[in-house]
Amino acid sequence: MASATSLVFTAVSVLLLSFYGEATQPGLILTLVNNCPYTIYPAIQPNAGHPVLEKGGFALTTLTHRSFPAPTQHWSGRIWGRTGCTHYGGKFHCVTGDCANRIECNGFGGATPATLAQFSLHHGHNDLSSYGVSLVDGFNVPMTVTPHEGKGLCPVVGCRANLLASCPEKLQVRSPAGHGPVVGCKSGCEAFGTDELCCRNHYNSPQTCRASAYSDFFKHACPATFTYAHDSPSLMHECASPRELKVIFCH
Repeated sequence: MASATSLVFTAVSVLLLSFYGEATQPGLILTLVNNCPYTIYPAIQPNAGHPVLEKGGFALTTLTHRSFPAPTQHWSGRIWGRTGCTHYGGKFHCVTGDCANRIECNGFGGATPATLAQFSLHHGHNDLSSYGVSLVDGFNVPMTVTPHEGKGLCPVVGCRANLLASCPEKLQVRSPAGHGPVVGCKSGCEAFGTDELCCRNHYNSPQTCRASAYSDFFKHACPATFTYAHDSPSLMHECASPRELKVIFCH
């Protein structure tokens, strides 16, 4: 029969191993990857009540990535890429996705049009991470969200197509304005501002907010994205306990 001392030692060892295993188990990592042939300035905006991550923005040169731990508690917000960013005359400005002329957005939102990745992390009893890519506010750069090691519904989603090349003329944003290259593709709402295209007032419900010819342009090119305000909720995928979520620009 084991002595009392050895039994105590065994019990303490089991507790320490259990604690050590829990303490060293890696949490959810967010990784932003730039596969574009130019520098992207990723921007991160939390929803109200959630902390700003990585000061809200930074530079990411071509063919590099940046990884950082996600909050351990529930967090929701959005990530987008800013393009055509320059320092000039002591000021910082991006041609698309600009956030109040700052490198570190620090909670500020971005100018449209911009491709958005949307997240709701650590929710539900299975530690779910929900994610999706939205073209509701238009398009500026190809983007996907790629989960790793999660359980359940964990597809790669987003828009790999470069819609700047095929953007309808009425939706095009050019820089310099009027005669420069196409740098963004507006939503129908931003281009025309009608209640119907913006799903406002009478049209602000799943029954009255419908796809349009403009949202269909985005949907045809990138079916695994939201393209109008009341698009299918099933596009916001729920993945249980992924180890990593990658946002890849120009995937």
